[in-house]
Order: sequence, then C-alpha cells, then structure tokens
Amino acid sequence: MAELPLIGQVALVTGGGKRIGRSVALGLARAGADVAVNFHESAAEAARVAEEIVAMGRHAATFQADVSKADQVRALLGAVEREFGRLDILVNNAGVFFGVPFTELTEEQWDFTLNINLKAQYLCAQAAVPLLRRSGHGRIVNISSIGAFQPKPDHVHYCVSKAGVVMLTRCLARALGPEITVNSVAPGKIQFPGEEIDQGYIRRTPLAKVGDGDDIAETVLFLIQSDFITGQTVLVDGGRMLT
Repeated sequence: MAELPLIGQVALVTGGGKRIGRSVALGLARAGADVAVNFHESAAEAARVAEEIVAMGRHAATFQADVSKADQVRALLGAVEREFGRLDILVNNAGVFFGVPFTELTEEQWDFTLNINLKAQYLCAQAAVPLLRRSGHGRIVNISSIGAFQPKPDHVHYCVSKAGVVMLTRCLARALGPEITVNSVAPGKIQFPGEEIDQGYIRRTPLAKVGDGDDIAETVLFLIQSDFITGQTVLVDGGRMLT
C-alpha cells in the first residue's frame, strides 16, 4: 500500500461528525484525502473532526444538510464542488438506529428510518455521479449493517433499511460501472470510548471482541483502493455472522 494513497483526492462523508462517520473521515484524511464532512444536527462534532483533519495538513470543511431531502442533497454536492473543485469518494454513512417492537412501530418511525438509512444513500449517490465520473476513478462506499442479514423483531425498520442498502449497492455497481465502483461495509457491534461493552456479543463472536471505528475506516480504505471489487458487501463483525 502506497504512502498517502489518497493524496489529491476529495472524499465526502455523510454523518461525518460522530462515531463511525468520524472514524472514516479521519481515516481517509490520514490516507491523504481532503474531506468534506456532512452533518445534520451535530455541528460542533463535525467542526472538531474538520479541525483534526486540518491539523494533519489536509483540507476539510463542514456542510450542513439533511441527506434524506433531495433539494438539500443537490445543494450539498454543489457546495462541495465549489469548495474543493472535485469529488472522488462518497461514503454514505448517515444513519439512525433505535428499537421498537413491530406491533408498536409507527408509520412515521418507519418512514424516518427508511428515509435516512436508505433513501439518503440513493439521493447522495445519484447527485454525486457527475462529479465522480469526472474524477476518472470514482468510489462509493455505503455503510450497511449485519442487521441486513439478521432479522430482529424489535428492529424491523432498521433491518429492512440496511438490507436495502445491500441491494442498492449491487444495483449501483452495475448501473455505474466501469467508471465508478460501489461497495458496502456491514459493521457488527462497533463501540466507542465510554460505552458499556456488549459482553453478550463478545460471547457469541469467534474473535471474542467488539469492533471499533478504525476497523470500519480501514475496510472503507481497502475498498476505495481496489480497482477490481464492486457490488460487494464486506462484513466487519468479528465473525458474528458465523454463529
């Protein structure tokens, strides 16, 4: 792997202010990319991520947008182009997660989850296509979840949205190739400092541990650098789906 393999490239990370999005944004910057950090409500967190990226010697800027809204997505991509002049990488990370028993799940909760977890990825990918094609080596990485493969009765809305991401990834890989590769990362239990460790997950997982944000960032970076992988979903779950 070349030193700073993404030097000269620009990445947009949706939901880039916190948790996995933050880890991915910082990981891409460490690999040499300039980074556009999208946020919806987490302005302070996004600003701190941008500050860390600038401290690495990279260019960074924050962009507020609700990526489930088509007009805001179009404005976001326009603002990124004006700020950076190009776009090489789109990481569709923005998402929501909460549990509700199926019999109590409301239409509003269903729509809210599907709009952010799935519709937003379609909107961002579609709006980014002209810039990614112009780049000559466009990359899209969609963040899914092992929930796409594990039916959970208290997370029907979430599981369906993430299963949709897997199929969206496959469809876009065919629709946008060969100019743009499209892949997905499906995290298992990813935990961050200060959170209670999920001991149940550890007991059921062959590697006997939970993951962290860098595990996802490194997988995103691997997929971005590949010229011969598209339409794939990589499980990053410590082997949880084997049990």
